[in-house]
Amino acid sequence: MVIVEEDPQWLDGQNMPDLAGSSLAWALVNRSLISRQDATDAAMIARRQGVRLADVMCRIYGVSQYTVACIMAENAQAQLVNPLETPPDHSLVHRYGPATCVQNGVLPWREIGGDTVILTARPDQFARHHDSLKTLFGPIRTAITTEDQLNRCITRHFGATLVTRAEAKVPMNESCRNWNSQFALLFGILLAAILLAATLTAPRMLFAALTAWAMLTLALNTALKATAAYLGWRDSPTAEQNIVPARLPVITMLVPLYNETAITEHLLCRLRALDYPRELLDVCLVLEADDQTTRTTLGQTILPTWMRAVVVPKGTIKTKPRALNYALDFAHGSIIGVWDAEDAPAADQLHVVARHFANCGPEVVCLQGTLDYYNADTNWLTRCFTIEYAGWFRVVLPGLQKLGLVVPLGGTTLFFRRHALDALGGWDAHNVTEDADLGVRLARHGYRTALINTVTEEEANGRAWPWVKQRSRWLKGYAMTYGVHMRNPAQLWRDLGPWRFFGVQLLFLGTLSQFVLAPLLWTFWLLPFGFSHPLSALIPAWAFWAFAALFVTSELVNLAVAAVGVHKARKTWLTKWAITLQFYFPLAALAAYKGLWELVTKPFYWDKTAHGILLPKTWQSPVTPPPRPPARPASGV
Repeated sequence: MVIVEEDPQWLDGQNMPDLAGSSLAWALVNRSLISRQDATDAAMIARRQGVRLADVMCRIYGVSQYTVACIMAENAQAQLVNPLETPPDHSLVHRYGPATCVQNGVLPWREIGGDTVILTARPDQFARHHDSLKTLFGPIRTAITTEDQLNRCITRHFGATLVTRAEAKVPMNESCRNWNSQFALLFGILLAAILLAATLTAPRMLFAALTAWAMLTLALNTALKATAAYLGWRDSPTAEQNIVPARLPVITMLVPLYNETAITEHLLCRLRALDYPRELLDVCLVLEADDQTTRTTLGQTILPTWMRAVVVPKGTIKTKPRALNYALDFAHGSIIGVWDAEDAPAADQLHVVARHFANCGPEVVCLQGTLDYYNADTNWLTRCFTIEYAGWFRVVLPGLQKLGLVVPLGGTTLFFRRHALDALGGWDAHNVTEDADLGVRLARHGYRTALINTVTEEEANGRAWPWVKQRSRWLKGYAMTYGVHMRNPAQLWRDLGPWRFFGVQLLFLGTLSQFVLAPLLWTFWLLPFGFSHPLSALIPAWAFWAFAALFVTSELVNLAVAAVGVHKARKTWLTKWAITLQFYFPLAALAAYKGLWELVTKPFYWDKTAHGILLPKTWQSPVTPPPRPPARPASGV
């Protein structure tokens, strides 16, 4: 079977080709399932967008997969098989590969009469796989199934194989899955013993040495932030986009969910507000098999035809990157995006992504959007969280990009060219800061990340202890990412070059040092209150006052970055709260100690942040959702 360009004239019965695309629409018209006008429109949409007519019928006009499969089987004079009722020969599937089955929409089913029967959910695209299947299995015959039945069959019988693959996609030398907790414990004990001995024998020298290191990293961080603020004050994070793609790409959005109830209704409302063509939109709600809370909630929901649930079976770990890796095999798009459960993306965000990729060179394989918060006015903690992220996403990250340094990714509003993500092995399933790690791996393999001028709003964490737990996971992941990529510093130097190698040291080691040694820097707050500083008697006066001036300068730069960030976010009412960040960041120091402890005790533990706790009282979706297309029950849930 082949894909053909449909001609609307066959709707009048003239020269109707007996092929998959046009015969499908004709059969639907004959069965009074769609009108002639709808069939004509569907054919035009499929031709214009370069997608399967069957997908247009299912996603826009609400025709069921089963109906499409019945018609295709009838037209091809092929058998219709439900592999859920009659399971496949496992040896045949393993020979081809369960993941390949899902990706290609084919399933080696049974050997009958010397032929291998191959089930296909996309008979109009089967020709592209015919030769490779014939080489592998010998004589073959085709039968028809639905994509939903094929995927559910693979999940039921080969889910463990796919999960094992998802947990080990990244090469061992670039993954943290061989993290040695016992070695980390011994190293921690040795370091603690050295610090204790130094504290007992030369406490002043230890204090001076640690403060000097903290000041060095502070100076470098301050210089970076000041440069970023200068570069980002006038410029937009993206270049002007002139090329409009002739055809928009199919985009798969992966949305991991875990123990979500309060946020689910709002999430579905926001996703329905997207203005991207539905025939090109593939939203996968990624669920854990043992998450009965979310599965029950979605099981009572009617999902749009362009949205589906992907259930991840149990494995040895339970992390967001593991779930993303598993779901990646089920994705349809050439562009893969990630949103979190609480996200509220701009309605035109996917159009911005498509345009930007059309304007970028092939080396740009990742786009990072801007994160903001819709509950900034809830309490003091959410205000500070919003100020911090305004400075990070609107000032610091654009500065890193302009300076040519590695861009550590955020965990959401990320978009990848599918081929590059596959080449890298997806996400490191064991890394609890998989986004920052992926940013480094992209750079090491010669790819580039660009920032795009589109905003996704999230729910800021507004409770102290959950905030500490969330931040401790991020800092633990930073430490683990740094440890993985510094296993072979010489190779990292060769991969990144000296400038970006220095940037990695500053972004990861420097950030960790700042949070861990923050109490030493806070001792300079003794001076305005008339207290003497313990360092003043240990170093020359000029050096001490240089340190004090550096500390004051860093605080002023932090305020400037915050001011620039909230100005660019159009939330200038938050500026007056920036001064209170002095009381906000001590929580991050506590989180750093918790994260370092977990490196030894539970390095792969994902401390889940609850969503839907502090939604605005007058919550409304970003825009009024457009009329809902035909919907179906949330299959697979």
